[in-house]
Amino acid sequence: MDNRFNKVFLFFSPFNYEFLLENKLIDIFFNHFSFHYLNRKNNHNIKSYLLKLNSITLQVSSDSHSIIVVTNASIKNQIATLISHVHIHNRPVIKTTHYTVNIISTKVELFVIRYSINKATCLSNVKYIFVIMDSIHAAKKIFDLSSHPYQIYLVVISSKLREFFQKDSNNSIKFLGLSQ
Repeated sequence: MDNRFNKVFLFFSPFNYEFLLENKLIDIFFNHFSFHYLNRKNNHNIKSYLLKLNSITLQVSSDSHSIIVVTNASIKNQIATLISHVHIHNRPVIKTTHYTVNIISTKVELFVIRYSINKATCLSNVKYIFVIMDSIHAAKKIFDLSSHPYQIYLVVISSKLREFFQKDSNNSIKFLGLSQ
């Protein structure tokens, strides 16, 4: 019997370490992450959201332990463009643009989140990550352990976040984005 695929299929097993109830990222590190979103239908919400973004920008520019990640993904004519900007202490660290074809929007969003989190967590002395994105629904999928076609992204992102949260009990990540 050929066992070379057993390692790949283990990722998708409901008994995988990442998916066991006592190891869920959302349960272990519940106070290390948060979601803030803008409801575009209310002008008061827009103003308070912009004030929050200004506050975060000022915090990141004055704190060497904070990092801001701005992501955007769009699809036009079946070509996806993914952009990630990473800034730390008021200076750009990484700017990346990816292009791909024949991909759905959720997969694009999850890929750009995965890529950005990988880059942000690899930088030394980072304690606070702020991810600003155009859609918050994709970020919430990271913590959804039900079976869905994006589990491979979930496993990679949650393992990176698990390592990041275990480095220091004060480490945190905040997702800011638009509601659906």
